Amino acid sequence: MKKLFAVLAGSLVLTACATPTVYAPEGYGGQRGGYAEQRVQEDRWAVAFSGNSLTSRETVEMYLLYRAAELTVQSGYDWFVTDYRETEADTRYYSNPDPWFRGSYGPYWGPNWRFYRGGYWTAWDPWYRDMDMRQATRYEARSEIVMGRGVAPAGERHAFDAREVMQNLGPRVARPGAYG
Repeated sequence: MKKLFAVLAGSLVLTACATPTVYAPEGYGGQRGGYAEQRVQEDRWAVAFSGNSLTSRETVEMYLLYRAAELTVQSGYDWFVTDYRETEADTRYYSNPDPWFRGSYGPYWGPNWRFYRGGYWTAWDPWYRDMDMRQATRYEARSEIVMGRGVAPAGERHAFDAREVMQNLGPRVARPGAYG
């Protein structure tokens, strides 16, 4: 009975993690990632959005822009300018040995050597055990925005009309409950 409960609990955890980050505050409903902001001055905010390993860079950057527009309207402004904007990628590599492999030393032990290659540590096994290698990349986008009222400054290529951004990107934003 304990084994069955452990398997069910594990599958629930994996199911919860098997969807991209939705547009919600950071940590909403236990999800990894989300948006966060901090007021710097009356009309200046630092805004961020981080996704999990299933959320694309394009989606993370779009959600950041959408949050900046939403925050601008909520604060009573009409447009915003991105003072700076950056996106970071955090890539990790995972390997899982084949659980059914039984070498000449038994199922769980055998000689192997580790070496550094391509930015991460890897193992070399003279009896080659089938390994499942997986790469997981998480993106986080950050920006500092300055808000304004009225018409956006002409010729400023980093200026956005907040309501227009919300209208154009809104249909592409996945909110909580969008994945099941």
